[in-house]
Amino acid sequence: MEYFGLNLAGILVATFIGMALGVLWYSPLLFGKRWMESIGKTPDTLGGTTLPMIGSIVANLMTAVGVSILFSFIDVESLSMGIAIGLTLGLLIIFPALLSDNLFCGWGNQLLFIQSGYRALSVLLMSVVSVYFS
Repeated sequence: MEYFGLNLAGILVATFIGMALGVLWYSPLLFGKRWMESIGKTPDTLGGTTLPMIGSIVANLMTAVGVSILFSFIDVESLSMGIAIGLTLGLLIIFPALLSDNLFCGWGNQLLFIQSGYRALSVLLMSVVSVYFS
């Protein structure tokens, strides 16, 4: 199931994995409580989640498409290469971008590591999925 050389099944699976990771990452099992403290919210003051969830689905879909396009441009075929690129994207693109935002906005290191950890691990997992579906 390809469209413009992109594997749609892989993109959908990668999107799902990004969302599933987010549900786990921001749950009470992992970092949900610390994340809420970092943003100064409680479950009662968080507000409606419908629009943020839709935005998160779109963001994960866009990331999955981006990883798929990147992997097709550079013809990634091995798992080790996919992992190396996923780590590069997470640690050398995503983390520094969020670090810069954090430094200017003063969000605090806890929020920086929660947010960037989720994004970096998500793109790493999407990279593995992209190799599997290529």
